Amino acid sequence: MITSTGENAALAATKSKANSSSSLEKAGKNPSSALNKDDFMQLLLLEMKYQDPTDPMDSDKILQQTSQLATLESADNTNNTLEKLSKSLESSQQFSTISAIGKMADLGNDSIAHDEGESSTFELYFPEDIKNGTLEIKDNSGNLVKSLDIKPGDSGVYQFNWDGNNEAGESASSGIFHISANYTNSKGDALQTKLGTYPIDAVRFDKGSAEFKLGSNYIPIDQVKEVF
Repeated sequence: MITSTGENAALAATKSKANSSSSLEKAGKNPSSALNKDDFMQLLLLEMKYQDPTDPMDSDKILQQTSQLATLESADNTNNTLEKLSKSLESSQQFSTISAIGKMADLGNDSIAHDEGESSTFELYFPEDIKNGTLEIKDNSGNLVKSLDIKPGDSGVYQFNWDGNNEAGESASSGIFHISANYTNSKGDALQTKLGTYPIDAVRFDKGSAEFKLGSNYIPIDQVKEVF
């Protein structure tokens, strides 16, 4: 049968099926299985191309679908703009952390986890020069477990090693221990410092996350309780 458009109806049907199959194949290649505004426009044009001339599409339907296309395009543009804005804000927030270099960071924790029979290494920051002093290791009840003499030196971050023994020379049990120090500077002023407070020496970005260099370690920014 020949239609009023001059096409063979059987061929037109075959062509329509082929086009439908092609569209399905494209959809299968789309990982999200979603139509974008270009696909929507192609479907609309295809629908208009193969409409029955004796019973054309309702103009209201065409306007409705055109309106849907405009809405889809607007939403797509809005999503792209928001995505770019989000990336821009994220980058801006990351690089704003650079201004923290030179300030102090408090981890909000002055303790270490110690295993019986093992030695423990930790770092302490002294904001002023050291004339003499004593480092104290206490248990969770506030009892003194071990004291270590602090050698004279300039201000800065110092590393200490605790052999794990208590004042009696016995191996301390596994647990949480708190570290602090009392010291005197060259002027004779009595000062104190504790584990967990360090100057921010540098900032690095690892997989999109900012990390502060505190002492000899890089600490994720979300583990810092205060910057001052």
